Amino acid sequence: MEPQRQPETSNGAPSDDIIVELRDVHKSFGSNKVLDGISLSVPKGKSAVVMGGSGTGKSVLLKHVVRLLDPDEGEVWVKGQRMDQLRQDEVDRIRLSTGYLFQGGALFDSMTVFQNLQFILERHSKFSKSERADRIQETLDWVKLGDTGGKYPAELSGGQKKRIGLARSIILQPEIMLYDEPTTGLDPVSVRTVSDLIVRLRDERGITSIAITHDLQCAEIIADQVHFLAGGKFISEGSLDDVRSDDKPELRNFFWS
Repeated sequence: MEPQRQPETSNGAPSDDIIVELRDVHKSFGSNKVLDGISLSVPKGKSAVVMGGSGTGKSVLLKHVVRLLDPDEGEVWVKGQRMDQLRQDEVDRIRLSTGYLFQGGALFDSMTVFQNLQFILERHSKFSKSERADRIQETLDWVKLGDTGGKYPAELSGGQKKRIGLARSIILQPEIMLYDEPTTGLDPVSVRTVSDLIVRLRDERGITSIAITHDLQCAEIIADQVHFLAGGKFISEGSLDDVRSDDKPELRNFFWS
């Protein structure tokens, strides 16, 4: 399916309501062509879900959004700015307005929950000690783990670790969230809990997000739009029902095998 091209401003940037846009992005590593002309537009306050088999380039796509990778061809626009044309300090500002929830949570095992969150604020905010403590407690309360500040990651369940990872990724109150398999390895109750928090971030805070997931329960809860990646291209796009009912072999094997 050919993606619908969004209107542009006079300088070629996307319209103001498009927060993240990839235009005909190509990326290869040696002879391995991972992205072969990917285009994606995510409006403000919407959640895009990218699905596909393992090794199809989903994480590579996410890395382009925060310029951990540059495309070989094509353009990546975030908040009206073309990423490859920005100075490093401008890229850093984009990154600070973007939260990233890693598949494993990426918590520091030697730090308490409170210290994990404090580490981010100490490095990237000018809050006083008391202001940092207030923001940390407020964020822990928001993910419904307000009593875990003194615990270490090893004392938490898998679902709790993921929620603390989410708390850390939103402690600076980002405008954009990137999720890399946010519910992998979690039990169904924890999948629902984490997915509901992602929806709350969208609905209560207007956060724009892109999520990679294999988890159908998670996708059903969080997705405003779904894009299925195979062979370096989006081969199906639309609602989850649209994509799931597509009769292409790659989609039948993914959803029904």
